[in-house]
Amino acid sequence: MTTESAAQPGAAIIDPVGWRQAVGATGLLRTFNEAGVIESADVHVAQRLTEMSGETQPSVALAVALAVRALRAGSVCVDLRAAQEQVGISDLPWPAADDWLAAVHASPLLGSPPVLRVYDDNLVYLDRYWREEQQVADDLRVLLAAPAPAATPEIGRLFPEGYEEQRDAASIALSQGFTVLTGGPGTGKTTTVARLLALFAEQAQMAGKARMRIALAAPTGKAAARLQEAVQSEVDKLDAVDRQRVTGLRATTLHRLLGPRPDTSSRFRQHRGNRLPHDVIVVDETSMVSLTMMARLLEAVRPQSRLLLVGDPDQLASVEAGAVLADLVDGLGAQDNSRVAALQTSHRFGESIGELASAIRGGDADRAVELLRAGDDHIEWDNAEDPTPHLRSVLVAQALRLRQAAVLGDATAALATLDEHRLLCAHRRGRYGIQHWNRQIERWLTEATGEPIWSAWYPGRPVLVTANDYGLGVYNGDTGVTVLHDGTLRAVIAGAAEPLNLATSRLSDVETVHAMTIHKSQGSQADDVTVLLPTADSRLLTRELFYTAVTRAKRKVRVVGPEASVRTAIARRAVRASGLRLRLRDVLRPGPARPDYDRD
Repeated sequence: MTTESAAQPGAAIIDPVGWRQAVGATGLLRTFNEAGVIESADVHVAQRLTEMSGETQPSVALAVALAVRALRAGSVCVDLRAAQEQVGISDLPWPAADDWLAAVHASPLLGSPPVLRVYDDNLVYLDRYWREEQQVADDLRVLLAAPAPAATPEIGRLFPEGYEEQRDAASIALSQGFTVLTGGPGTGKTTTVARLLALFAEQAQMAGKARMRIALAAPTGKAAARLQEAVQSEVDKLDAVDRQRVTGLRATTLHRLLGPRPDTSSRFRQHRGNRLPHDVIVVDETSMVSLTMMARLLEAVRPQSRLLLVGDPDQLASVEAGAVLADLVDGLGAQDNSRVAALQTSHRFGESIGELASAIRGGDADRAVELLRAGDDHIEWDNAEDPTPHLRSVLVAQALRLRQAAVLGDATAALATLDEHRLLCAHRRGRYGIQHWNRQIERWLTEATGEPIWSAWYPGRPVLVTANDYGLGVYNGDTGVTVLHDGTLRAVIAGAAEPLNLATSRLSDVETVHAMTIHKSQGSQADDVTVLLPTADSRLLTRELFYTAVTRAKRKVRVVGPEASVRTAIARRAVRASGLRLRLRDVLRPGPARPDYDRD
């Protein structure tokens, strides 16, 4: 923010304490920085790049800053024609769109090697993301052009009456090498995957292949654990012949599948020159996969391999840039519905939770509010001015059960208790954020037990792993509980195969999760979920955020927040600028020569 200078009355100065303010900004960069549209990091990148290239146009510098800002917000590019509308601040000196784009097109930043790229006339990218997006489209063209398998097994044997939607999806997937399988929670995606794998194996045997190599992967450790558990549960229901065909399945994270390298975090051991050996690759929770990770995956997939991407396009997109699953559904589905297999009917929820999720997904705020007001055994709404007393009774009860199991050294019971309830928040900080509520629950726990919490590690502390540690076998998104074992505190982490019992000193990248962000909850479920909505002016309130939170519940969802927040969340869509769906319009047509994608 600006204040008045005592030395020069009327002169605006920048608060030097504000880290978002760029002290050296001038012109349009300064104006848009002071308005809070762009931050200091955006300004510094724009200044550095324009100085290095000799670019002098202020509007081009602003375009660079907005492109950097877009990446922080999850977009892979900035639409200059829609920038003013998306930012929502009209009383700024926005350049005229045509003149702005003309200046960008004429900029030396588009020279060789390019720093900026323009696609579809109005989408401005930093070079890396333009190349990754084009690579994804071109690699998909190769997979989509693969010849259909000659032999087709009998689908009805594994998808009998009552599995009509799943049978139709399986029919699509069996006829091609690349398929997107979509559906909300409880629509039978995992059932379809497990039985489809058995059919893939049968199809391979019909073609003379002895055994099929299958990879199951997900973006996080928790999602991988759920995928393996769910697929194995379905495989166990198959007859002996089918079970034998798909024995030994193990799910892993995408990072682990591609093979991390110690010298870089953006490249992997499996790549275009060292492809994955698998015949079939299934990726679950694809909505969480960023553009960069999808590019790394596709370049490592052999053209003759089968790739099945599974997920819910209505959930939150990746924390990093890109909304790949939604782009795939929109881009491929618009031109060729046979590439996208969609499951519609949910079988998981009580009828009311399913209706609430549908109302949120469809943007029907009136229906959602009606369902919340009615309430039942599966839906509860607390819109009191101060919901703290009610929240205290719910949260402390679980924290005490968690502590009791941990003190007794019962790791199995502790992990089960952890999955009984989740408090989900949109924010990390502030009165609606996880930091506040984690501290609050620990204070209440101290009051209830009379035992102060003196250390970060204590019996019953629920933890979330925030970084991959391949040596320990724990991954970003894994959850666990601290338990007493022979008088020593141990962290028991729910791994993809079995729980890991680790010394707490070996875990550095963890945080307490009495409360969890909605973003971090993706790929996990709990019996009961409490969704704490912030005030209506929160920029994080979106339809996708609310839908993701509600659909984490297996049995009951509790919404805490005023009606205005509910309506705002349902009305506001998360908009991510991307050109991928546009590139996919022509994905089946012959493309130009492949550029050098492997350049860092």
